[in-house]
Order: sequence, then C-alpha cells, then structure tokens
Amino acid sequence: MISLHWLDASPSSEFPPLDSALTEPDGLLAAGGDLSGERLINAYQQGIFPWYSEGEPILWWSPDPRFILKPGEVKISRSLAKNLRNTTLTLRMDTAFDELIANCSSQPREGQPGTWISADMKQAYIELHQLGHAHSVECWEGDTLVGGLYGVHSGAVFCGESMFSQQSNASKIALVQLCRFLQHHGFKLIDSQVYTAHLESLGARMIPRNKYIETLRQTTDITMPANWNELFQQFLLS
Repeated sequence: MISLHWLDASPSSEFPPLDSALTEPDGLLAAGGDLSGERLINAYQQGIFPWYSEGEPILWWSPDPRFILKPGEVKISRSLAKNLRNTTLTLRMDTAFDELIANCSSQPREGQPGTWISADMKQAYIELHQLGHAHSVECWEGDTLVGGLYGVHSGAVFCGESMFSQQSNASKIALVQLCRFLQHHGFKLIDSQVYTAHLESLGARMIPRNKYIETLRQTTDITMPANWNELFQQFLLS
C-alpha cells in the first residue's frame, strides 16, 4: 500500500524531504495542499512541481533522475536552422500569457485523452505570471498566436511547463530563442521535468535529482524584471 504525505490547506505547510518521493510512480512526493502563489514559489525553489488530472487531488512531484536541457546545448537541425533564418514569425515574451496557457491546455497530446492543465492550474499560473514568476514565449503570425511555451523562473533555472504549436516548428523556434536568451542572461538549466522524445531530440537529457537540486540552490546574481519582453526584444536585436 502506498503511503503518501498529505499537505494541509495552509500555503506555508512544509513539503516532505525529497528522498521520501516514490520510485513508482517516479517522483511522487505528496498530495493535497493548494495552488497559491506562495506554495508554488516554495515548491519550485525546492525542485517540486504539481501535476495531476482533473478530478484528482493535487499531486506534487520531484522525479529522479530529472530531465533537463542546458541552454547552450540545444540541438538545432539543419531544417530548424533554416526555419530560424527564414521565419516570418514575430517572437515576444509576456504579452499574452493567458492566451498562451489556454492554447497549451487545448493542444491535443498523443496518447492523452485530456489535459492536465485544468482551470485551477491555469488560474494558478496566471497568478504566478502576475507576480513576475511565470513567463511566456510567444510566436505570432500577424495578430495570431500560433505557438509558444510557458514556464516558471526559479533562481538560475527556467522550469518549462507546456508548449503548443499551430504552425510547423513554431514551438521549436520559441524554445531555441528562449535557450539563447536564457544563456545570455546566465541561466544554467531548463527543467523539462519528465522525459519526452521531442525534447530529447532538441538536446534534453537526464541528470540525477541531487545534481539538479545543487544547481537550483546555487546563489545567483541574475536579476530579471517582472515582464521579460523588453529585455527579449533587445536581445533579438543584438
């Protein structure tokens, strides 16, 4: 029988030690609690993230090993490099977070009948965005949002949450430009959390959880504004 730590409703209630996470399913650490900004920020600072389906209790995870992408190690195929050079897309950050997360939640996923991005999850990450901790990378074709991704900034780590694409390679273009931007500003890792073949093809790989936590806990002098778009536009023009 699985014994799982249950969090109470107080946002300040503490998570259990990471080494108490289950090995099957990999990384399941706790259940319950809430999705307040305070709790989410605390979770990401410890290498923990929420992931659950509609109708389930909130489940908290910290897998070992951890699937990560170093910004300077992103793999760019010849065809993707050509798309980057010739794209007609306009890239922005933090100008349409609500619309982007809505698109991510409705993107069909192979082998998944529904989405894990419930209404409560959307509202929680919109709140994190308003607090300056969650950010979107957006690909626009004219006035239409056609792809992108969003995630959470914690120290020198960007925790990628979800992406969508309604135009060929749009989400890949967003990820590559995000990697370049993050590397420029001194970020060490993109936390991809759990394995996908798609991200492996772009250079993501597994590392031990303790190595990930070491990076997460490193002191950093990275100072970023609440909204990243002005910095991002300056970077794209440099």
